Amino acid sequence: MPSEGVALFLLLSFAAAYVQTLTGFAFGLLLMGAIALTGLIPLPDAAVIIGFLTLANAVVVLVKGWRAIALMPFLLSLLGAIPMIVVGYILLNLLASSSLVALRLVLGLVIIMSSLQLILRPAACGSLSSKPSFVFFGALGGLMGGLFSTAGPPLVYHVYRQPLSHAAIRETLVAVFAINAMFRLVLVTASGEWPALASIWALAGLPGVLVASYAARRWPPQLSQNTMRRLAFVLLLMSGLSLVVPVIAG
Repeated sequence: MPSEGVALFLLLSFAAAYVQTLTGFAFGLLLMGAIALTGLIPLPDAAVIIGFLTLANAVVVLVKGWRAIALMPFLLSLLGAIPMIVVGYILLNLLASSSLVALRLVLGLVIIMSSLQLILRPAACGSLSSKPSFVFFGALGGLMGGLFSTAGPPLVYHVYRQPLSHAAIRETLVAVFAINAMFRLVLVTASGEWPALASIWALAGLPGVLVASYAARRWPPQLSQNTMRRLAFVLLLMSGLSLVVPVIAG
């Protein structure tokens, strides 16, 4: 593990965790996209590492904020997510063994669609959506979580429409992502496909995640939620295009 690689991963982890703590999403997307662009770590290994760091970020966020979790959306989202994590994990192994180019293309398209979702804000609901809707969007998020440890976009789209406070939305999303990450890590362990250096890379990124999570909550920037969403949009869009354009051009 070259020292410059460790330093870069620490910086990327810090930036992704900072955005995640402020908005409730984007950690996995930003970090996975950056890893794919830099070629720092193989993508299947990166998914495991991101799962570790997602848990670390969630612990810092939820230590004081867990009471704001919206219990019904949280439980229903997990009901849909858990089985689909298995499906996504199987798809990742198939793509990684057959076509890394296809894997990068899929990841890039997912990131681009997620970035557009931030700008095209959905209309708010007057009341909580139906229970099956949370299961459905949770399942879509679980599929993406199994693929790339990035369960955010479908569920973020749905939860941000709900008549809930920003704190409830953020804490609910972070809690769902944490359980998804934990289940995926158990799945990797049970399959016997644990990457040799995953724990070391995770420990290398952990200080950045912990510092960013604390700093974002203790000294949040004087920016509106709309501004934060636009910044996250730009970061995600650039990351996604950087993955997709070379594949299409090639």
